[in-house]
Amino acid sequence: MAPAETARVFLALQPPAAVRAALVGHVAACHWPADAAVYAPADWHLTLHFIGAVPRERLPALCPGLAVDLQPFTLHLGEPALWPHGLAVLLPESTPAALQALHAALGARLLDLGLPTDARPYRPHLTLARRAAQALPAGAPRCDWPVRSYVLMESTGQPEARYRVLQHYGDPQFVGIGPA
Repeated sequence: MAPAETARVFLALQPPAAVRAALVGHVAACHWPADAAVYAPADWHLTLHFIGAVPRERLPALCPGLAVDLQPFTLHLGEPALWPHGLAVLLPESTPAALQALHAALGARLLDLGLPTDARPYRPHLTLARRAAQALPAGAPRCDWPVRSYVLMESTGQPEARYRVLQHYGDPQFVGIGPA
């Protein structure tokens, strides 16, 4: 089957293997409703900006245009929450200034490139499951996530591999790839 003419893309942080491993235990200890769609560890990410449909022919020029300076920081995950529409998420204990600066710099870059940004306030979170309105969290996992990189990802539409990394930015030693 030929690829679609557009790619549905977004910028995100991917947790490194050690953080994913810690979260695997947390997710396993949670009580999930029978119909919950619990995400696989390979699909976990924290969205920086959802971009949407971009013509595939534009991607080779777009990828280098999304590189911005990233000031390293640590994200302290640990606040489980159930959001409307059945989303089970983990929230950072606070939003580091460096994360806010990265979000702002990427937003400015997207606008410079003629791409959309979300006008709503930024709410950093890591989605663990959908259809999970009745989930019972297993306490707070308290994970320290060293952030040294971000990625441009594509939504594949395939449940066995929801996302595909198109481009890494930042320190290659800290990209969130590989097995959990």
